[in-house]
Amino acid sequence: MNATRVLGIAGLLMATGIVVGALAAHALQKVLEPRQLESLHTAVNYQLFNALGLLLIGLLMRADDLPALKTVAGLLMAGIVCFSGGIYVMLAGAPRFLGLVTPFGGVLLIAAWGWFAVTMLRR
Repeated sequence: MNATRVLGIAGLLMATGIVVGALAAHALQKVLEPRQLESLHTAVNYQLFNALGLLLIGLLMRADDLPALKTVAGLLMAGIVCFSGGIYVMLAGAPRFLGLVTPFGGVLLIAAWGWFAVTMLRR
């Protein structure tokens, strides 16, 4: 995956995170229980913060074509989709077992940032 694609996906993830956050703040407060809203806010925050990190990775990929940065970008994208997406689908009424992807997404996010740290410290 090239830097331009990573940057585009980061922008898409930022935009969708803002849309979901706006829905949570305005339209979903009357539909969801307080605990569900808290989970939704967590998913949105993780999506936005990690999408911002993905944006940083894309910019670094433009400056230095380290293969490890492609791995970090892939792990971040998968982690965001699994973690935040898992919460989104659960709140939308998906079967409970689909929520199992959420902790897996968290592991992917930790792995991505760990891989990034190791890569940068080895430079």
